[in-house]
Amino acid sequence: MTENLQRPSLRPDQENSTTDSTPRTDPGPSPEHPGHPDHPFNRYVALGDSFTEGIGDPSPESPGGHRGWADRVAEELAHGHKDFAYANLAIRGRLLNQIINEQLEPAIDLHPDLVTICAGGNDVIRPGGDPDRLAEKMDGTIARLRETGATVVLFTGPDIGATPVLGSVRGRVAIYNENLRTVAARHDAVLADMWALRELSNPQMWAPDRLHFSPLGHHTIAAMVLDTLGVDHSLEPHAVKEPTRKNWRTARSEDLVWAREYLVPWVVRRVRKRSSGDGISPKRPDAGPFFGSGMPQGSGEAADTFGQV
Repeated sequence: MTENLQRPSLRPDQENSTTDSTPRTDPGPSPEHPGHPDHPFNRYVALGDSFTEGIGDPSPESPGGHRGWADRVAEELAHGHKDFAYANLAIRGRLLNQIINEQLEPAIDLHPDLVTICAGGNDVIRPGGDPDRLAEKMDGTIARLRETGATVVLFTGPDIGATPVLGSVRGRVAIYNENLRTVAARHDAVLADMWALRELSNPQMWAPDRLHFSPLGHHTIAAMVLDTLGVDHSLEPHAVKEPTRKNWRTARSEDLVWAREYLVPWVVRRVRKRSSGDGISPKRPDAGPFFGSGMPQGSGEAADTFGQV
């Protein structure tokens, strides 16, 4: 890889903002909007699969029953911006071609000035997933989105070496990530680097299915995305306990329960060539005002509901 990652041009007051993916400890309010920082975004559209839909972060009051990192980012971006609009077109189980065919043009039709896209993860973990061919498709997709003038954020995959389910495809994920770094640099896109977000190696960041992120994981990723964009926010890092050491019998018992409840249904769907997203529609198909779990409708104050979902 010979190209260096570049960030898109930001406002002068954002030039010195850190891109470090570690959640900040002191977000600091904006002088113009105490507690509600200023930023240039008015219309945000999220594309992707279960990760962006918010699976693993259950929230009965959210459309589709899931909140997720993208909703959390939208909550922060909506503070102090009465005309802010947000759409989320992501659907669980979608492969890269499906995301391109089903979500790309509808997203462009919504005229966003900010787009996030995380795609290809479901392809990479499947047998025969080719990270080079996937990156070629992503290259054309990012080029199309950047033609609109929107700021585009794409994601590297997390370092899954420590996860018992996906550790065997770690090498393919790493290759795909390096390709995505080149794509981001070529098209002047923002790269949200989950691979570098070491907090995600803690088991508490993962949902019980061991495939999706927990509410804590989604919270941590949302803070990283906002940091990468240079946007001040109110998402404080949460204390994470050290993993409890388990004896062999306990770990084996938990593995058997997990296999029965999550692994077997996943394998059955693969055999039947079905997807968890069959019959599912986007939870926020239109770009409209956003009132999420963290920002009750009619209130200008945000309430961090982490741990209540």
